[in-house]
Amino acid sequence: MKLVVVSAGLSVPSSTRLLADRLAAAVADRTPVDLRVIELRDLAVAIAHHLTSGFPGKALAAAQDAVTGADGLIVVTPVFSASYSGLFKSFFDVLGRDALAGKPVLIAATGGTARHSLVLDHALRPLFSHLRAVVVPTGVYAASQDWGAEGLPERIERAAQELAALMPKTERPKEAGVIPFAEQPAALPAPGNGAGNRVISHNGAAPDGEGITGPLPHPVR
Repeated sequence: MKLVVVSAGLSVPSSTRLLADRLAAAVADRTPVDLRVIELRDLAVAIAHHLTSGFPGKALAAAQDAVTGADGLIVVTPVFSASYSGLFKSFFDVLGRDALAGKPVLIAATGGTARHSLVLDHALRPLFSHLRAVVVPTGVYAASQDWGAEGLPERIERAAQELAALMPKTERPKEAGVIPFAEQPAALPAPGNGAGNRVISHNGAAPDGEGITGPLPHPVR
């Protein structure tokens, strides 16, 4: 399964990228994934050009295709003025109209104070609901004081479990010629349609001149 992480952190290193990596690792612990991380900082100029020209560059088009083809999405933004960053919003503005329809999304954000934690429910959740994504119940907010403290690891694990549960599962193919015992009755041919069945008329004759060996049953009146 394809898991794509969109990180809107601006600095290197970035607490936004750190949170994104923690969330991705927690999901990967629960289900096998093909992981790709998209750093919006590297696409800032391409996004601006796309907004003014209407044409994405090669790198931006590849990022858009990755998000559209993902089985699950983790999005993480720093908080600016009590909302998501402009770079974060601009990236999703230039996505295709139905790119996120029905797609499981885990929302997360980082900030300097716990007072900005409402950004999850007042900005991020409405945005992705508008884009018709399936937003997992648990969002993850990490303030500066949350790193190394109790509570954040538990929220990460819970959110990762919810995203993994929503991502499509790949079933192992059944071995050829082997039918599970519970499915065997359904696999039997219907009466009258099997290769070994014969239809007998009321006078004991087989249709189309087929020969029948053995005593014929007495007709029921």
